[in-house]
Order: sequence, then structure tokens, then C-alpha cells
Amino acid sequence: MRTARLTSGRHLPIGKILCIGRNYSEHIKELGNEHPEAPVIFIKPASSVIGEGEAIVIPPYSHDCHHEAELALLIGRRGKDIPVNRAMEHIAGYGVGIDLTLRDVQRELKEKGLPWEIAKGFDTACPLSDFVEASDVADPQNLQIRLTVNGGIRQDGNTSAMIHRIPAIISYMSGSFTLDPGDVILTGTPAGVSRIVPGDRLVAEIPGVATLRVSVA
Repeated sequence: MRTARLTSGRHLPIGKILCIGRNYSEHIKELGNEHPEAPVIFIKPASSVIGEGEAIVIPPYSHDCHHEAELALLIGRRGKDIPVNRAMEHIAGYGVGIDLTLRDVQRELKEKGLPWEIAKGFDTACPLSDFVEASDVADPQNLQIRLTVNGGIRQDGNTSAMIHRIPAIISYMSGSFTLDPGDVILTGTPAGVSRIVPGDRLVAEIPGVATLRVSVA
């Protein structure tokens, strides 16, 4: 069983991984998508998580795997229908994650009107760092998110540009899914997503929060 590790030494078994799509305007533009009226939510299984130093394995049914660096929230307190003004109380820690997307598979399934979980939830699809205690992050809505591939900058954005802010995300998600300790929320990615291939080395970083290094097998 995969666990989320906090810098304090606490470990929480990872539960469900709830993700929000289209939460940065520039990312929406680069994919040619429309702004959604409500948050776009999808789920990754805990089995998709890998950690520091591990390898991404791109499934043989895809030839267009994209990286998406994101601020990750670790839930520490159970909650359902959480009010926006109490949402931050449910966060145990912050980390950095990479939402990997098989863009060709996702596109094909969308065009057929079919679910696209296999494009988002395959094994190794969710590289995830350790988590810093929530109390150690002064302002999670002003954090820089960077991702490099083989040393070259691909993504460099700030959480201040989120369309849906962190308390609103938690409140909205808890309306459909009871949040439990160990659940992880990925909060969306800034612009700059692009293809990765075998042999690539990725470094996702949120300064003052976490750094995550993974490679592509």
C-alpha cells in the first residue's frame, strides 16, 4: 500500500486521488479547450502513485504522454459538504505531483463519448512527492510550480493564477466525495504541458514545499 509521507514523520495510507482539470487559463488556451462553468473533476487510483527516484512507464497503447506539474493537497481530516470557510482546516500537507496524461488515448476516447480513465489512471500515472506540513506553508495561493525535462524548463507558473481557489476546490469536491485522511487532491496545472519519451528525466518543484525527480523508463 502506498503511503503519503509528511516531513513530521507521519504516514497516511493514500486513498483516492481527486484531480481538477482546466484550472489555469493559459493551460486551457494551449489545449484549445473552453472554460468550464464548474470544476472538471476526475479520479486517479492509488495504484498510479510513484515516488522520488522511480520510473514512469508509458503504456504501449500510447505514443503521446504529457506531463502536468501540480500543487498536491494531502487531506488530514474527514469531511463531507465542507464549507469554503472551513476547507483549509482539512489540509494536512502540501506537495508536488505530476498528472500524467496519455493525450492521444484521451482524445480518441473523448471523440467516441467514452470514459478516459485509462489515459489518466494507468500504473505510474501519478508521481508524487513527500508532503510538508500545512502549517509550514504561509500562502499556498502564491507558490511557483516548475517542471524541467532533461534540465530544460517546460512549466513555470504560480498558484495565484488558479481559476478555482483551494478552499473552493475542497468544498466543491466534498459535495460529491467524502474526503478522508490520506486522500490527495491535485489542483490543476499551469501552461507548458508537453510530450515525454523514454529516457527523459523530469524534475517537478514547488520552492519551499517539495522537489520530485522521476525518469521515463
